[in-house]
Amino acid sequence: MTTPKPGGAVARRAAERAPGPRQARAVRTRALVLEAAAQLFARRGFQSVTIQDIAELAGATKGAVYFHFANKEAMAVELVHSFYTAATRQASELVDPKLEPLEAVRELTRATGRSLRDEPVAQAAVRLQAERVSIDVDLPLPFVDYIAFISLLLTRAADAGLLPPHVEPATLARTLVSSFFGVQHVSWILNDRTDVVERIDELLDLLLPS
Repeated sequence: MTTPKPGGAVARRAAERAPGPRQARAVRTRALVLEAAAQLFARRGFQSVTIQDIAELAGATKGAVYFHFANKEAMAVELVHSFYTAATRQASELVDPKLEPLEAVRELTRATGRSLRDEPVAQAAVRLQAERVSIDVDLPLPFVDYIAFISLLLTRAADAGLLPPHVEPATLARTLVSSFFGVQHVSWILNDRTDVVERIDELLDLLLPS
């Protein structure tokens, strides 16, 4: 078998597939627009933010913003989807039979708290969900996958004898997720989430067996 030489057909096809400077610029502009939208939605809410606000923070023109997104609603959908995709990926990594299930629940919950404290996309996604009735678009449904992952981990904990016999894993999962999002909301309003991980630890200590 002949080894393809540099500059041959294989190299030419690879070069054709590689993004050029214009495409790389477009990818970067799109990311900057989404980042700007996340920061503004998280800080000010969906309704008070304009396309011009997003363009100015991103260092782009309104035309560039509209090139990538038809409207603010499209950005909202993408931001919420991005947050849930990242959360689902993280949860999938923790749903591992080799991990102690209650520790996995703690780590997943604390990791979500850290993302809400530190990451504008997570902050924007949660605020957008809270404002979903005033946003004229169908946002991804919240909580369902998160409850399912926690329920799976708690079921494994129950099977391993780590939960009291009277505790129903699905009920505890719903209670924990509902309480978690309430705790993060209170931490957001009172302290801009600076203490959210500590408040989550308090919650976990109350709800989960030590």
